[in-house]
Amino acid sequence: MKYRHLFFDLDHTLWDFEKNANETLHTLYERHDFARFGTFTVDEFIRVYSDINHALWRMYQNGKISQAQLRDVRFVRTLTKLGVPEADIPANISAEFTHILPQKSAVFPFTHEVLDYLKPRYRMHLITNGFNDVQAIKLASSNLAHYFESVITSEHSGHLKPDPRMFAHALQHTGATAAESLMIGDNLECDVLGACNAGIDQVYFNPDKRRHFAQTTHEISCLSELKAFL
Repeated sequence: MKYRHLFFDLDHTLWDFEKNANETLHTLYERHDFARFGTFTVDEFIRVYSDINHALWRMYQNGKISQAQLRDVRFVRTLTKLGVPEADIPANISAEFTHILPQKSAVFPFTHEVLDYLKPRYRMHLITNGFNDVQAIKLASSNLAHYFESVITSEHSGHLKPDPRMFAHALQHTGATAAESLMIGDNLECDVLGACNAGIDQVYFNPDKRRHFAQTTHEISCLSELKAFL
């Protein structure tokens, strides 16, 4: 067996971030009665937030803003763009989002079935750019924690994927070698290219079957496909 250690990304790979975030944003839209402004629907709220959050995450991953800055400005920018007066933006909305979101439990299809299959065969770990304070809650809420020996976060390692130093830290922390490891994730830059640059084989999880020109060791559109080669 070539691989002994499997490293999974969490958000967008196992834990369905988009579904869980959308449910949370629906809750906040209703809780704060944003419909009273009459200028945007809940779907528009979700779309604008998602665009702004993705842009801010790219800045965070590139070291241009801090975690605190990301959390502080994403809802202010979203609601300002949607026409909400600054005085009417709830001061605690970002904290509410951060509290509610990780308690959501949606995962991608076949997540538990595949992890059940893999657990007796491999040593499994998580490697994520997600924040320390929410990862454990997500794993508990979605019944994923027991599958993984280690959870390596960017805050724990001091580096962010795709920095090869984060992958080197993960290998050192788990006692794995690059040759016996496999990285599974949805992000071509952070997961696939990052692992490749660290000498680790990769699985690109591409459920939307997006067209790309990257070279990957494996590519799947459903987690169940892992069983074909693992």
